[in-house]
Amino acid sequence: MGSAIPEKILTNAYFEKIVDTSDEWIVSRSGIRERRITADGEAASDLGSSAALAALKNAGVSAEDIDLVICATITGDMPFPATASIIQDRIGARRAAAFDLAAGCSGFVYGLSAAASFIGSGEYDRILVIGVDLLSKITDYEDRATCVLFGDGAGAAILAPTDDNYGILSVVLGSDGSGADVLKIDAGGSRLPISLETVRARQHYIKMAGQEVFKFAVRIMRDATLQALQKCGLSTSDVDLFIPHQANIRIIESAARRLDLPPEKVFVNVQKYGNTSAASIPIAMDEAMREGRLKKGDVVVVVGFGAGLTWAASVIRWGINSGHGAAD
Repeated sequence: MGSAIPEKILTNAYFEKIVDTSDEWIVSRSGIRERRITADGEAASDLGSSAALAALKNAGVSAEDIDLVICATITGDMPFPATASIIQDRIGARRAAAFDLAAGCSGFVYGLSAAASFIGSGEYDRILVIGVDLLSKITDYEDRATCVLFGDGAGAAILAPTDDNYGILSVVLGSDGSGADVLKIDAGGSRLPISLETVRARQHYIKMAGQEVFKFAVRIMRDATLQALQKCGLSTSDVDLFIPHQANIRIIESAARRLDLPPEKVFVNVQKYGNTSAASIPIAMDEAMREGRLKKGDVVVVVGFGAGLTWAASVIRWGINSGHGAAD
């Protein structure tokens, strides 16, 4: 694992100055106290490359040994080429194929599933999966309902073959396109190309129906987790650590209660970073590992939800010793 976090911090006090909100309101409704924001001119490939290089170092793997780079992002450097290709070049993964994957906040777990399938088929041996999003670049800082929620970050994982006792035990992926309007950016695609009018109407920023997303998220995090556990013959009592998408503390706590998971089994860092979309889960995984909360043999559940609407859950039996280092 590896991660990259921007240096600049925006606390809730900043938003008290620019919109009608307060620290108490933000914390009580989201749990967020601060978030990290990239510098002007910094792009997804910059953070993604840093996270990738950290993962390579921690795994003791050379970039030239990587067969495939998968980058989960909705805020790539540009519409094309793929940000994965830019990262591939920057880190020196000369042998690797590369592509981007867009599944919103579920993107990293979608990437894990794709990587596991490639490895399971024998097509590739070592795959770099990156989740990176710079949501500050597409956030409307005049919208008090959404501007306080989002931050920037990147996380990365290197996957390789392992024995049947460790690794990804199951994956559940899903989508409900009838909810596409609930979380979206209206303009900039082929439906509504960029124009002076779309810019003036602020149609290139995130739009979210907060209550609809909340209700969907609480339900789907529970359902997807139970399905993933059932798929590999486990139950919630077998879970050592639950790492959900870090979108909102109320969503996380509601999902944990529905799963009968005690707080000590739930990893939370939303208070520090806000919602970093596809970067959320790998950043949390990397932090949990560095904090010694992921031990070899632990059963870990990662679950996310996002624009699409999409959802993704995976059960992993951790195969790396506590702290950083190559897998045994």
